[in-house]
Amino acid sequence: VQLQASGGGLVQAGGSLRLSCAASGRTFSNYAMGWFRQAPGKEREFVATTTWSGGNTSEADSVKGRFTISRDNAKNTVYLQMNSLKPEDTAAYYCAAGAYRRVETGYAYWGQGTQVTVSS
Repeated sequence: VQLQASGGGLVQAGGSLRLSCAASGRTFSNYAMGWFRQAPGKEREFVATTTWSGGNTSEADSVKGRFTISRDNAKNTVYLQMNSLKPEDTAAYYCAAGAYRRVETGYAYWGQGTQVTVSS
């Protein structure tokens, strides 16, 4: 699976962004999809994941209630809607395909990062 993330940018605190991750290659609907992020000087951390159908999702406590993961299997795309953004959400965001897990090791395929910068 090849993954292409997009939608990052610069936004003020309290604003919103929607990230997209387009997949190609193997059958997209065979995989759970996840979003992770990595801030400068920090380890990559889990953000959200969704099952192959989109019927179940799980989010990190730090983003719960603000971020929503969803997918459209007809478009081979997974989304991350980010609302009420905070400066601490600033990071490179990565999408990944694999198992329904909250850890990096659950994912076999990774996209390139898309940068999100939240100004205070």
